[in-house]
Amino acid sequence: MIEVTFISADGKSRQTVQAQDGDRLLDVAQAHGLPLEGTCEGQMACSTCHLIIDAADFAKLPEPVEMEEDMLDLAVAVTRTSRLSCQIFLRDEWQSLTVRVPADSYDMQGM
Repeated sequence: MIEVTFISADGKSRQTVQAQDGDRLLDVAQAHGLPLEGTCEGQMACSTCHLIIDAADFAKLPEPVEMEEDMLDLAVAVTRTSRLSCQIFLRDEWQSLTVRVPADSYDMQGM
């Protein structure tokens, strides 16, 4: 199992959840009520599933493809460690991952 810690945009709350090898980070976030839209179903036609990866964990991730980098140009509150959660499939060897929900994230779940 992989522990994923989600930090709220204001940094005041943390939620640590369990995920499995191969789970898509977007699906894990949505299953636990995080305000990420991700309506493109992983086809990178939007940037509404953007998360900010903890700097210590950023190097664990594979390099983003050019299309993901292009989509991040359209996202709100992007940082140098921003990634699209629809493009991140968790791996057992990571054991843990910490991410922050950006300010002004989209919310399709009404939360």
